Amino acid sequence: MIYTQNYSPLPYSFLSVLVAALPVLVLFYFLVVRRALASAAALWGALTAFLTATLVYHMPAVKASMAFVNGALFGLFPICLTVVSAMFLYNMTVATGRFEQIKNSVAGLSPDHRLQGVLIAFCFGAFLEGAAGGGTPVAICAAMLVGLGFRPFLAAGICLIANTSPVAYGGFGTPIITLASVTGIDVQQLSHMAGNQLPFLSFVIPFWLVKCMCSWKQTFEALPAIIVAGGSFAVSQYLFAHSKNFPLTDIAGGLISLVVTAIFLRFWSPKTIWRMKTKEEDMEEGTEAIGRMPLGRALKAWMPFLVLCTIMAVVGINQKKINAIEVGSFKSVYNIEMPTIHKLIERRPPVVEKPVLEPAIFKFNWMTMPGTSIILTIFIVIPLLGIRADQLREVTKITFHQMAIPVPTIVFMLGLAYTTRLGGMDATLGMAFKNTGVLYPFFAAILGWLGVFLTGTDAGSNALFGSLQKISAIQLGLSPILICVANSTGGVMGKMIDAQSICVATAATNKVGTEADIFKWVVWHSIALASIVGAIVMAQAYIPMFMTMVPK
Repeated sequence: MIYTQNYSPLPYSFLSVLVAALPVLVLFYFLVVRRALASAAALWGALTAFLTATLVYHMPAVKASMAFVNGALFGLFPICLTVVSAMFLYNMTVATGRFEQIKNSVAGLSPDHRLQGVLIAFCFGAFLEGAAGGGTPVAICAAMLVGLGFRPFLAAGICLIANTSPVAYGGFGTPIITLASVTGIDVQQLSHMAGNQLPFLSFVIPFWLVKCMCSWKQTFEALPAIIVAGGSFAVSQYLFAHSKNFPLTDIAGGLISLVVTAIFLRFWSPKTIWRMKTKEEDMEEGTEAIGRMPLGRALKAWMPFLVLCTIMAVVGINQKKINAIEVGSFKSVYNIEMPTIHKLIERRPPVVEKPVLEPAIFKFNWMTMPGTSIILTIFIVIPLLGIRADQLREVTKITFHQMAIPVPTIVFMLGLAYTTRLGGMDATLGMAFKNTGVLYPFFAAILGWLGVFLTGTDAGSNALFGSLQKISAIQLGLSPILICVANSTGGVMGKMIDAQSICVATAATNKVGTEADIFKWVVWHSIALASIVGAIVMAQAYIPMFMTMVPK
């Protein structure tokens, strides 16, 4: 039987909105108020979503169950596979002493923690986001910063903040491509529009994350390097977003920013070297600089991650060809139609232009998953690192304990997101934003922010609300290109507060159990930055000088 979504299941619209928000409110309650483990909070949120879908929205229980399974499978593959394998690779470098050399190579560029944070969390993190996404930048960069002497809590927080402006082009442009697929708008136009918004944010983010680490005075001491890092990435992001090679925006921008900033640091250093103590809240200045590592030794130290980046870049560039491999029953991609829900759930106006049966396909593209590239890297570097059997067993044990909570949390959160979307609760929340009228451009960005919080990915938010944003824009006489892209650019600021990212950050910094504390710390940064995106969208919607930035 076909389940037709009902976006106003209760007599009063405000009651429908309140009920639709229950899964999110329950998640907040258990995570922040009760300070429950993230996995437990996500479980309660998922159960609330299931009960709301079945009891209030009258979605058949078997369909709601299968919607959860569909989301859980996506949580396992590719997200959990990526995070677990990334942590395993990192733990291997620690066990063999290679990570100590990586630390020294970065410290050789600058022993200053402000600049190390920019180089790793922002520049290198942007590259990893473009090549992989799926939590990889937070997992690897947060662990690296802790190894460099950052306090774990702060390392997790600044990596979450840094992993924002690059997200719209993460995974070789997947969010923008997804947005084009659900809206029918030319992908090049969407990329152009994103390229007219995100560089403003990319210029600000390095400054923002440094200010989170230290005082205003200490932040301005590092301003020249901050400008070089943010400016070089912003310019690269703008140029590539306006080119036919837009999927390479983050990869090119991250690499260019990393190299340009490293060269700049050969000729400039801050007046005082700022470092934080790991066991105390106060700071120390004047730490002795570490000698610059020769290029050959630095490349050898970074070998595992250079292999990883090379494999990811090759896979990303050849993704279409690899996904087309098919020899008999052997395939590189298995599209599994989910029983009871594939083309058996009807989404109807005003969420879509005309009634449509929602596809529910689990795409198991095992050859091009980021996790597969990381696993291949692991097998390649094991003999190169000379890791022993007993070290491998210890690395496996450590990784298992680190992932014991993040994996079920991610599974439950994605199950919650899919139940919410296929049940119709997402549309109820989305339609409430449409009633903001002239302020809708601002709230279009906030809706994207909410979508990323619910789904854990910018691509997921675009799939969730992209069509609704287009319809709302047309009804309000606004540019569909501007409003649809606002969903993606506003959404990137929700990346730092979704449970998946927070769990990855706590796992990478060995601070599992502090998810609520990290959430409370980053949520205000998330809201502030999402509001800045909303203000940019408002300006581009109504102020003539900025309206020229919207493609026709």
